[in-house]
Amino acid sequence: MLNKITLEQIEFFAYHGVFEEEQKIGNRYSVDITVFVDFSATETEDSIKNTVNYGKLYEIVKEQMMIPSKLLEHIAYKIKNKVFESFAEVEGVEIKVSKFNPPIGGNCQRATVSLQENRK
Repeated sequence: MLNKITLEQIEFFAYHGVFEEEQKIGNRYSVDITVFVDFSATETEDSIKNTVNYGKLYEIVKEQMMIPSKLLEHIAYKIKNKVFESFAEVEGVEIKVSKFNPPIGGNCQRATVSLQENRK
């Protein structure tokens, strides 16, 4: 049985973007990440070894968010790859990366990309 662990609205200030000025002045970003994992063993054994350590999951997201990228899509893929590399027990991942007030020439609270992928 697959269960979900979700970290919601993790906020960062980072330097991503296609435009040079975005990479210099930075912006606020938000990440939601859900990992799909069987943690049914925690029913009988109250141990972190039977689940995903979401402190480490947060650190993965933070680490990848601090590496400048042009595209939100690229950031989502980097996070996904690092999660699969770090947690053999994760069967799938869903990631949403949002940029607040994107430079699109109009009013927009945030632009968001979503990635959902199962382990191959």
